Amino acid sequence: MDKWQVTVNDVLSRDLFRNCKLVAGSRGLDREVKWTHILEMSNFESFINGGELILTTGSSIHFDSPKGIDYLEKLRKKNIAGVCIELGTHVKTIHPDIIQYGNDHHIPLITFDTIVKFVDITQDLHTLIINHHHHMLNQINVFSQRVNELSLMPNGILKILKELHCHLDIPVIFLTDDSKTFYYPPQVKDDIPSIKTIIGQNVTITTLFSESNFLLEAGYTIFPIKIVGNTWGNLFLKSNTNDLDKFSDSLIDRAILAITQIMLRNRTIEERKQNLEEEIIRKLLQGKDCDADDIQKVLPAQAKNFNYRLFLIETPSFDIELKDGEWDEIKMQQSLMIRSLFRTYGFIPSLSVNKNEITVIASFFKQEEAKKDTERFTKIIEEIGNIQEQKILIGKNCRFGISNIKNDYTELNKSYKEAKDVIFIQSSNLLQTYFFENIGVYRILLNLLEDQKLEDYIHEYLGPIIRHDHEMKSDLLGTLSMYLNCLGSKKETADRLFIVRQTLYHRLEKIKELLGEDYMEPVNRQAIELALAAYSLLSCTKPSIQRTPQKKA
Repeated sequence: MDKWQVTVNDVLSRDLFRNCKLVAGSRGLDREVKWTHILEMSNFESFINGGELILTTGSSIHFDSPKGIDYLEKLRKKNIAGVCIELGTHVKTIHPDIIQYGNDHHIPLITFDTIVKFVDITQDLHTLIINHHHHMLNQINVFSQRVNELSLMPNGILKILKELHCHLDIPVIFLTDDSKTFYYPPQVKDDIPSIKTIIGQNVTITTLFSESNFLLEAGYTIFPIKIVGNTWGNLFLKSNTNDLDKFSDSLIDRAILAITQIMLRNRTIEERKQNLEEEIIRKLLQGKDCDADDIQKVLPAQAKNFNYRLFLIETPSFDIELKDGEWDEIKMQQSLMIRSLFRTYGFIPSLSVNKNEITVIASFFKQEEAKKDTERFTKIIEEIGNIQEQKILIGKNCRFGISNIKNDYTELNKSYKEAKDVIFIQSSNLLQTYFFENIGVYRILLNLLEDQKLEDYIHEYLGPIIRHDHEMKSDLLGTLSMYLNCLGSKKETADRLFIVRQTLYHRLEKIKELLGEDYMEPVNRQAIELALAAYSLLSCTKPSIQRTPQKKA
């Protein structure tokens, strides 16, 4: 019996059953026999657990009349394996209605025409069940030792899948979170693209089997491999869930455990590499010199069509007190999630993680036929926004800044500043963009922010209006800004300011009086628009500029 269960059919092959007769329930011979129970009472519900083979003389049961159906119905509800009835002492024959009930509900009814010793049957079957379970547990132990040995060998995951296939005789596929693929036998490779397509449709593992036509038709059962609360991969077995018994489940569990050990070892190696990666990236972000060999250890080799963007994630500070080692665990899980996400979208990520920000150097090959990198970055931001892992990462509370495309790693400190500038522009509500190339004139103004000349420039072109607004408690500056944004359309400006056109005309006349007749000439208009942008930027960093306007000498 190369299976986990001892069934009724196995019991009928024993010597003690050579003179028995199966009178009903031939379609229930695959029922598992977990134990035997001698039963001679009608009120037995509290004594039956399910899976027992009932032995009885029928002293209290009317198997020879339709009255016995009620008794049999109670046994069926307790999910017994079958009933063995000794004929002669209390029951002479089994009533046809009882036989019909047994056939209808696939309950094996076995009769003995001669007196049998129930104690002998009990001893024999209990010995069979215990020995069989011991034999199967021994097989599981041998299998476990074998896959543990294989986990220490090169290409251990593939060797473990092959061993599992040899025991279960079903195809197996293993897909990791970083898109690595292992499978056995080789012919099953044809199924992998379809499985990846389904996984790529953002269908959760719990619904993957029940809602996917491909998996239903192909008969794949999915076993997620989870480590520290995250799914690191999925094991696919080409077998219906109902076809896998406890023995098969035990072998699968041991195989998954061995695969998990391999992945944990690999992740430990990656974690050591990450610490080195963290140190080198931090030096590069600070503009410090790094040895070329060290850079090559953590960053992809540079090539003509190989580019990178610096992707900066500002994360909320951890206000709670963290226990020893707790931040290290959070840091590892953040790194695993972010790294896996970038790999999913075709980037080669290098990370630096601290409590306030996550820096990702996202490298990629620039290909004409590939999806534009900005689209992929936007999707990554959307995915991070959906992360709601308490004490790990709350995506909706994060801010994102993405540098311009670069090729030289020596410019990483410049890329870092670009990403920080984008986040500053966002947090100041000046523009809503994630990309440095989209912040327009603020690219120049941010570089001049610390220079007193920027403030002088603002007051040179907007000083009269700023002083007027301050003295008269008016908002001509806002009117001017809206007028320029509307490209000089008076109707649109009035509508967007929610004022009548006559009021707008009056304000525009006052602006002309303060700035001069030619303030809308192209050169002057460009200068004024730049001054307005600079004023908005400076107001975010120096609010006092609105309250204490300077006077021109």
